[in-house]
Amino acid sequence: MSDDTVAVADKDRLDLAALDAWMAADVPGYAGPLAYVRFAGGQSNPTYRLDTPARSYVLRRKPFGPILPSAHAVEREYRVIAGLHPTGFPVPRPFGLCEDAGVIGAPFYVMEMVAGRTIWDGAMPGMVPAERRAHYDAMIDTLAALHNTDHVAAGLEDYGRPGNYFERQVARWTKQYRASETERMEPVERLIDWLPRTLPPQTRVSIVHGDYRVDNMIYAAGEARVVAVLDWELSTLGDPLADFSYLLMNWVTEPEGRSGVKGLAGPDTGIPTIEEVVARYCAATGRDGVPQLDWYFAYNLFRLTGIVQGIKKRIIDGNAASAKAAETAARVGSLADAAWYFAERAGA
Repeated sequence: MSDDTVAVADKDRLDLAALDAWMAADVPGYAGPLAYVRFAGGQSNPTYRLDTPARSYVLRRKPFGPILPSAHAVEREYRVIAGLHPTGFPVPRPFGLCEDAGVIGAPFYVMEMVAGRTIWDGAMPGMVPAERRAHYDAMIDTLAALHNTDHVAAGLEDYGRPGNYFERQVARWTKQYRASETERMEPVERLIDWLPRTLPPQTRVSIVHGDYRVDNMIYAAGEARVVAVLDWELSTLGDPLADFSYLLMNWVTEPEGRSGVKGLAGPDTGIPTIEEVVARYCAATGRDGVPQLDWYFAYNLFRLTGIVQGIKKRIIDGNAASAKAAETAARVGSLADAAWYFAERAGA
């Protein structure tokens, strides 16, 4: 995992004595003393590295203070990791879940600290074209492997509700947006009307990660192999095209030092074209193609608008998790505009 850590602010401090006692009782092989730092990322659920003389762990907790219902679902994160780990899919080993907010002030879970590299920029500066291609191929293949995973055999048959996934998600993010709304945005109002009326049919059900992008995975040191996929807070059972179209949005997003690679694909860089990504994913998942993508892009950007609006509200409420929260929250208007742009391309 990334070593990009920061000093723990007073508002984010953990009760080390209580945590040490819980670890001693619930984590096999644990032995203190215990020290900790916070990872710089983790906008939504604050994430810490726990250090002992023998090994390091990772702790993710809900934010302290008031939060939206159903948000910050660390319990669900833990359940999906615990279901996937025995299948061989690359996730950290889960060690324990604590649903008792009385221990450190919020529910949390502890998992393995996975060694490797986090790639923060989808342009992958410093790599030669063949290396970039190999890293992108690994990212695509890992997503296909997730969507090919037998969720029933993994004990996750009831991890999501039945019915049309996009119908549920549009309703959910509309509700979340309304709960954290700070001002009226016309593009969002139009999307809230248009999206439920134009839902695409769902033909497959799989585990859906919900935020599958380059900086939510760890690559092995020295090779293009994904050793852990992180940040399962938005995961559920649903339409795998939600995940896949979310990944493809990188190819229509301007390079911003994060996952956007618009205009960068091709043999000169090694980043595969969107057509090559579609072909590789379809071959791995047995599809004969994907639908026209503009509706899916509009939906994904609408969902991101809801997420970022939630961050904006948390800033106002004084319990945003990340120092970058204000910078992220400033994007909410442009995300809404981009969502409506793709909605118009889809016929709105």
